[in-house]
Amino acid sequence: MTTPATPPKSRQRLILAVLLLSSLLIWLDNTILATALETLADPIRGLGANPAQLQWASGSYTLVFAALMFTAGALGDRYGHRRVLATGLVIFAAASIWAAYAGNPGHLIAARAVMGVGSAMIMPATMATVTWTFTGPARAAAIGLFSTSAGVGLAAGPLLAGVLLDHFWWGSVFLVNVPVVAIALIGIAALVPDFRSPTPRPLDLVGLGLSISGLAALAYGLIQAGQVASWTPIKVWGPTTAGVALLAVFVVFELRSAQPSFDPRLLAERVFGGGNAALGLLFLAMTAAGFYGAFYLQGARGFSPLAAGLINSPAAVGVIIGGPLGVRLVRRWSLRAVTATALTVGALCMGSMVFFGLHTPIAWNVVLSAVQGFSIGMVIGSVTSALMSTLPLDRAGAGSAVTNTVRQTGSVLGIAVGGTIMAITYRTGIEGATATLPEAAREPARISAEQARHVAASLDRPDLAGAADHAFIHAMHVGSVWTMVFALAGAAVLAFTLRPATPDQTNSAEQAPVREEISPRPTR
Repeated sequence: MTTPATPPKSRQRLILAVLLLSSLLIWLDNTILATALETLADPIRGLGANPAQLQWASGSYTLVFAALMFTAGALGDRYGHRRVLATGLVIFAAASIWAAYAGNPGHLIAARAVMGVGSAMIMPATMATVTWTFTGPARAAAIGLFSTSAGVGLAAGPLLAGVLLDHFWWGSVFLVNVPVVAIALIGIAALVPDFRSPTPRPLDLVGLGLSISGLAALAYGLIQAGQVASWTPIKVWGPTTAGVALLAVFVVFELRSAQPSFDPRLLAERVFGGGNAALGLLFLAMTAAGFYGAFYLQGARGFSPLAAGLINSPAAVGVIIGGPLGVRLVRRWSLRAVTATALTVGALCMGSMVFFGLHTPIAWNVVLSAVQGFSIGMVIGSVTSALMSTLPLDRAGAGSAVTNTVRQTGSVLGIAVGGTIMAITYRTGIEGATATLPEAAREPARISAEQARHVAASLDRPDLAGAADHAFIHAMHVGSVWTMVFALAGAAVLAFTLRPATPDQTNSAEQAPVREEISPRPTR
């Protein structure tokens, strides 16, 4: 069945519920892993993973997700989006089981990469099915619900991970995906039609190879810098330079392609290109901040995973509230005024972590988390709706692929850059305290604060544990400044690219397309 008739409204709602459940997996998994990083770094309770291995455990998933997404969309056009969606869910579940029983960090990294394959097949298939299932205002309302589901995933992930880690072993945070996948597969088989495009896009295997190798080389070089605490060795700048070159070749190849899977031409449009650049910088900053956030609460402050999840939950609640409110404010004021201001506030919240220490009242963390999530929610929903509304319907698929790829690329770089800045700064700060340690214990203590605490306990050296805590706090302060800079750069991009086209134009030029895209409400 190539173009089946639009389903009745009752079935549309059931289809939407199944699709939302499928996409919820992706958001749950990201936040669950962030909560489990401290446990995975522990040599006793986890895998004893060092910072680079934790970066790859997060980054391998995001890297594959970013690089495969546009290819997965073409597979759906060719073979049917229901089939691709179901296949992606099965791959995701199988890789989750592999990750749960990984015996070492290398196996976990490989399993996470395979989970990225599943997610890359899930995301474009769900959005394509929404586009085929709904029309007019109902389509806009359905797409809006996906932003809400992301907020629910962000809220539920840390809490669910906290409960599981407090009562079970670390692998349980991955096994929880399996029953969700089983329910989603039943719903897909019973409800979702097998939509496919009457004019399928060609598979861009060359573009796929260039993009994934370029991102992998770039991430490898940046993460290596954290391992050797220097930017000058050839094993740092060599892969980094090669990665940039491969990505440049990828862009040139796509520009010359008659039917590019990733169309760089779309980024040349001022609003679309600028908005995507800002979102990429925002996701870079968010991911970098999230990488050290779990270590601060669970490692340096000693909170349990569940307590850390509760402390961070206001951020997810803020995203849920901020998204719809941002939409309403954009109707009253300009997209530029609302989003640039909100992102500036979010950036300042990230930077304010420079004032946090080992004894800062945790209430400040709760307040800061809520304000930051609220600000970010206002930005993501409003900007995404505006970007998609600038494109004609026949370019919506290509635009969605570009936007999602830019977001995930920002996340890859956030993991690589944020983790590396932390690793280099920590290693410099702990150096003096490790000088008197036995040779066998010196290098583990330099790798991370988690391993330094373990060494301190085994040698009965509480002074080393204290030095590790202070070195980590200093590294967090340096990292928070950089995340603030990245987010402020995103705010500056929004302020510049969303300006009126001419001096005598009003802000209606910014608002009009957004109103058309986001004003409809779900039908009752």
